[in-house]
Amino acid sequence: MPSLSHKTATALLVAAALFMEILDATIITTALPIIASEFGVPAAHLSVGVSAYLVAVTIFIPVSGWAADRFGAKRVFSLAILIFVGASVLCGLSETLLQFTLARILQGIGGAMMVPVGRLVVLRNLPKEQIVKAMAILTWPALGAPLIGPVLGGWIAQTWHWSWIFFINIPLGAVALLFTHWLLSNEKGQWQKFDVVGFTLSGLGFGMLMAGLESFSARPDDMTIPALLVVAGVVILSLAVRHMLTTSNPLFSLAALRFNTFRATMTGGSIIRIALSSAPFIIPLMLQVGLGYSPVEAGTLLLWLFAGNLAIKPATTWIMNTFGFKNVLVYNTILVATGFFVLALCSESTAGWELGLILFLSGMTRSMHLTVLNTLSFADVPQTYIRDANTLSAVLMQMTRGMGITAGALALALATFIIDESRNTPVTADFQLTMVFMGVIALLSLFNSVRLKPGIGNAVLNERQAS
Repeated sequence: MPSLSHKTATALLVAAALFMEILDATIITTALPIIASEFGVPAAHLSVGVSAYLVAVTIFIPVSGWAADRFGAKRVFSLAILIFVGASVLCGLSETLLQFTLARILQGIGGAMMVPVGRLVVLRNLPKEQIVKAMAILTWPALGAPLIGPVLGGWIAQTWHWSWIFFINIPLGAVALLFTHWLLSNEKGQWQKFDVVGFTLSGLGFGMLMAGLESFSARPDDMTIPALLVVAGVVILSLAVRHMLTTSNPLFSLAALRFNTFRATMTGGSIIRIALSSAPFIIPLMLQVGLGYSPVEAGTLLLWLFAGNLAIKPATTWIMNTFGFKNVLVYNTILVATGFFVLALCSESTAGWELGLILFLSGMTRSMHLTVLNTLSFADVPQTYIRDANTLSAVLMQMTRGMGITAGALALALATFIIDESRNTPVTADFQLTMVFMGVIALLSLFNSVRLKPGIGNAVLNERQAS
């Protein structure tokens, strides 16, 4: 039986891989104009590099659980790192938009296989009382990478060359492979015949839905094609769900949704994740476009959000044990929404230290909520359902990441239209109304949280097991 230190080291390895994957999804955003200039295309066209990556990750996540059971977790995790790093090199060597997009798709495939398999390794055979600690470790990359990425990407592109945004994955990947060889065993699970129909339907549905949402976020003049993509994606996903409920060997089972803790975090939890995922996208825009901060000043202020994420970490376990999951979800949801509403009151006259304090407190509530959701997700899920629960959770979290960016962009477009439909460039008032919209979205998750049973998830809370 692996020692506790070995399990902690494994969780740190997976967290590092997750950080690398999420970082690459966000690091190119501030470097897009420089990359576009070298490719000789408008900067707006580089958005396909971002969307192609997200779509590839979403489509191939369902394969990861099956592959880990069929070929072994260590082998698949190692192969995923190699694909991810190799694709990173191809991204850095790209000379055209087409080459870059194809490399990003390949990179997304590696990321899709890497993170869910790693998390499955951590969760498999993990005692219930250790889930809180493991999920706390696995949560921090999702909090920090989206904040560091844009600042780091812009700095690298201006100081060195944009290709180093991707080349830095070479040493990171090499270290990850060494620790993978040391820490992981090639444990296999119960595997079945690959569900080609389920993969095709879910992949096509996810791809079309994400492509449609990404098209909406670009605010095109003609909404017909994005709307058709979204509708087609929803219809095909409905067919995928029907297939997985009726076939004997689905790509991944939906049976984990029968467990209250998992279902609660996948429904109401997804709603608030959309609001939380919009923050790393909409706040930098507000600071620069709305309040007039420079990229460096905006990046410095964003670090306060990251600092808040880290500051609350040592207290999260105590808070969950003391107050219970339901109370934390209910009251912290109100605090998350309040953070958006307070940002809506900020203007050009707001002092920098006040903005820093608001972002710091918002980072604390953001971190607390994601940790609670990730911990509660698997509280009542038996080991026999962990693989399918892990796959479904990864798919939905990836989708909410993309939908959070989309929701932020659509909220900003709607706010601009409401305040002055003749104006295309957003101003401070537009961002203020956008923050109100995102706060309202966060509050919608309360309808799910208040309906939870008072003692939900107590099985994984140490101090509450005896009470």
